[in-house]
Amino acid sequence: MRYRFSTLRRVLAGVLCICSLLLLYPAARAWADEQGEAQPADLSELSILDLMNVTVYGASKFDQTLSEAPSSVSIVTADEIKKYGYRTLADVLKSVRSFYITSERNYSYIGARGFNRPGDYNTRILLLIDGHRANDNIYNSASPGTEFPMNIDLIDRVEVIRGPSSSIYGTNAFFAVISIITKKGRDVKGVEVSGAAGSLDTYTGRLSAGGYSPGGPEALLSGSAMDSKGNHRLYYREFDPAFSSDPHAANNGIAENCDYDHSYSLFSKASWNDFTLEGVFGSRTKGIPTAPYGIVFNDTRNQTIDERGYLDLKYENNMGDRSRITARVFYDHYKFDGTYIIDYPPITVLKLLDWGEWWGGEMQVTTTELKNNKIVAGLEYEDNIRQDQYSYDEEPLFSYLDDKRDTKRWAVYLQDELLLSTNLILNAGVRYDHYETFGNNANPRLSLIYTPLNKTTLKLLYGTAFRAPNVYELYYEDSFTQKSNPDLKPEEITTYELVLEQYLGEALRISAAGFQYRTKDLITLETDPGDGLMVYRNTEKVSANGLELELENIWKSGMRGRISYTVQKVTDDATHDLSVNSPRQLAKINLTAPMLNNKLFVGIEEQYTGRRRTVAGKHAGGFMITNVTLFSRQLAKELELSGSVYNLFDRTYGDPGGEEHIQDIIEQDGRTYRVKLAYHF
Repeated sequence: MRYRFSTLRRVLAGVLCICSLLLLYPAARAWADEQGEAQPADLSELSILDLMNVTVYGASKFDQTLSEAPSSVSIVTADEIKKYGYRTLADVLKSVRSFYITSERNYSYIGARGFNRPGDYNTRILLLIDGHRANDNIYNSASPGTEFPMNIDLIDRVEVIRGPSSSIYGTNAFFAVISIITKKGRDVKGVEVSGAAGSLDTYTGRLSAGGYSPGGPEALLSGSAMDSKGNHRLYYREFDPAFSSDPHAANNGIAENCDYDHSYSLFSKASWNDFTLEGVFGSRTKGIPTAPYGIVFNDTRNQTIDERGYLDLKYENNMGDRSRITARVFYDHYKFDGTYIIDYPPITVLKLLDWGEWWGGEMQVTTTELKNNKIVAGLEYEDNIRQDQYSYDEEPLFSYLDDKRDTKRWAVYLQDELLLSTNLILNAGVRYDHYETFGNNANPRLSLIYTPLNKTTLKLLYGTAFRAPNVYELYYEDSFTQKSNPDLKPEEITTYELVLEQYLGEALRISAAGFQYRTKDLITLETDPGDGLMVYRNTEKVSANGLELELENIWKSGMRGRISYTVQKVTDDATHDLSVNSPRQLAKINLTAPMLNNKLFVGIEEQYTGRRRTVAGKHAGGFMITNVTLFSRQLAKELELSGSVYNLFDRTYGDPGGEEHIQDIIEQDGRTYRVKLAYHF
């Protein structure tokens, strides 16, 4: 009954979205017809020299140029998303220097600067959507894969801000902040429909309506859906009775029809004068073909359902010529529903249910009242009214965990951008957080930004960050696998970084960044030898050194290219071993070229990931992936068409599996394709 109700809810939500879009169509067309203002050029149309003056918001919570930002920042635009055929936020991050993605065929995990422990829930990356914290309140997880709660076509740009940012954002801003800026009604100006079909019986659809009136309201409403049967047959030697003695080995090691992936999402954004109301809701159902945690292999009932949504009301207004106030209130929802088939015996349906609800607010004042100072001061409050975790057998009903929590946190922060001279900026900030679970935490950031020449910038960066233990780590327990540890402390990191940004003429940009960081009190899942149960403890320390190099060039023909190389070493302080799933080298090449009078473009990507140590102490081999996209614009009026091939040369490769998997290395997809069409009317 629960599944049927969930399906009915999806259908009703889809019908409601389509009806809303149809009702909005006349208004959207009217708003589009009133459009009289020139639109700003896409970042992809700017020269390299112009990019020096492009503003980024997420680095300091106010607009500043890339050269002034107190961190190493990359921007991926909506135009690049189209020309490279990106399907998910994970695809976007794969293209960015020093980032890599690991998949265990259920969730995608973000690696940054050599750190990406398998199955670690992305808790050390902060994900923002239009400034709204998108990490949930049970696992504090960022979700970049198909579980991301909105369609990637609605993204205007992605700001990737490296390094610790707890001085303004608090927890999770440990290794990086991923700040997503969404499109506005003026970016659609009417109604747009798109659809795609591809390998693995994958189909997607989106319907969007938007527009605006100069000086008046602006709105965007969109609904999306995706259905994929996934890989029909996945072979795992670890479950092949011919090679394995595992009690769940069956079906010659073949998981059939267990890789399915279904999702839908709704997005709305409306602005009037100084107010912006934004709503997001997404739900995804994913089959589990890899049989982690000792569940029954090759059973299509094994699945996870993730729901994520929020409402955010933001107010922005200038107070005179030198000050600006920003305030927001929000309500968030998160739900996880996992179904696992367990062979006790008899075969039992184990349910894991997590339910989170929270609300809060933020107020921020930005002022330049003091000469040569730009000061940001803010206050945040969050009330987690629901942080519930349940674990139970469905039939006969037997409860292992019934844990209900409600916690609060608040924080204050202060940051000053001080112009010491015409070519020297000191950026200093600190934030103080208070949690009911563990107490207080303070984190500073200090940056010196020096411009000795017009096209040369040097940045010396220092910062600390923390990651608060989440309620899953603190309180999850059952009688047979895991116990709780309410005494966990927050993780901490200290980072030093030196960045050089050099522009040569109007065509070439060179960027180099050397970084060093050290963590302490990393929260690690271990086995207690006293009772054999798993428990989270603050035990691990990690040290890292690395160097990032990047060259970007724009040719007069319109061709654009970017090449990056990262070398890094991340080691465990106790054993001096390389960290699990940490490649020593990453290399990326991105190239787009126009053809047919700028109506057809080709986008080519090369992505190399070095070999990585696995949980079992072995190695997943290094690999090179090639992706190619042909993208057409205005071949026919108001029509966009693209075709992409991913892993063009069908390279066989795998990602390290986590402790919960029997598989030490989990093989990834070979060559796949997608054809996509979008029409605007």
